[in-house]
Amino acid sequence: MGSSKKLLLLLPLIIFLFAAPAFSQLDDEERVDYFQMEPLDDSLFIKIQTEILIDPPDPKAEIIVDLRDPNNQTVSIKGTLYPFLAFTPETRARIATYPFKLNLEEQVNYTTIFTQVFDKVKFSKILEPPTLFQISSTLQYINPFMQFFGGERFGISIKKDIGISFGVGTPYSGPLETNFVEANFHILGLKAGFFTKVDAITELKQTNNHNNLYATGGIHLSYVFPLGNFLELGFLNVTEQPGEKLLAKYRQFDTGEYKAYILDDIYFNWEFRYPLRFLGSTRAKFYIAQFVDELHFGFTGRELSIAGNVFDLRFDAMTTKKHRQPQYVLDVLVQQIFESWAFSSLAIGPSAILSKTETGGFGFTSIFLNIRFKVGASL
Repeated sequence: MGSSKKLLLLLPLIIFLFAAPAFSQLDDEERVDYFQMEPLDDSLFIKIQTEILIDPPDPKAEIIVDLRDPNNQTVSIKGTLYPFLAFTPETRARIATYPFKLNLEEQVNYTTIFTQVFDKVKFSKILEPPTLFQISSTLQYINPFMQFFGGERFGISIKKDIGISFGVGTPYSGPLETNFVEANFHILGLKAGFFTKVDAITELKQTNNHNNLYATGGIHLSYVFPLGNFLELGFLNVTEQPGEKLLAKYRQFDTGEYKAYILDDIYFNWEFRYPLRFLGSTRAKFYIAQFVDELHFGFTGRELSIAGNVFDLRFDAMTTKKHRQPQYVLDVLVQQIFESWAFSSLAIGPSAILSKTETGGFGFTSIFLNIRFKVGASL
């Protein structure tokens, strides 16, 4: 069995390891008075913050509730204390009976998993219907998450279904893999834009550049069919052909077996996706796509929640061999590391590509620190 097939077989295990703790929400019969609220109910988290005039509210905020002392009951939101009585009776009741609590009084050790975690299991909040923006063919481009390398495009609405977006790398690329940069205009599900090159991105990496994707310049056009945000069809046209000097620069890392992919044609692109909410995520989808004659399938999710931890997860498998060696991209970006405004606005973590290395073995061809910003509130 080849290395790529082994990695594909391991993918369900990777997802299970990330999801397993979320299956372990316990139905403790005894009252819990000191707990952290897992960010799995956006409407309640927004309501809590709206009542104390936090603007904008953050559906993934860290909320810790302390009801142990009847004379001094508090709610901590991002480290700021508020009296429990500051909330309406309805909200106080929903906080006290919130089903997804992390018991902060409980003593946890290495044997806890065997004695408590699998006693009672809840499977709710693992998979949920998508949000309105996720299933809208004309609003799906609106995306407050801006990532350094690859991933979904950062999208800004000018007026509802009219807006702009841009991104570094392709939607499916990993760190330092391509010089591709794009900017787009959106209207009623139609996307029209241009792409260009920023060679400084790929020049940051000095080894394993044999499997890179290089662009020069051109235009692209696509349309999301108005049957929910499930199918997007389009094309990409390279209008700026690379000259001999540029070709020599991009080909300098080629070997007899491995060659970089230089875009120089018209390409038909498509993506079939299934938007959903996974592990309480604010934006997620499974997809299969063809982009510049390469087949991709994978998953991308923003602000997934496990045991009070919030993170982004992306996995992309490019399995075709027509132009490049198959490769696998993995991003794990952790939120709530920094303080103040960056607590919920900034996520940071490793981004890596696994493929055949320039020596012929299977391993990391690129690994770099990736950063994601959230501009405004989650949608």
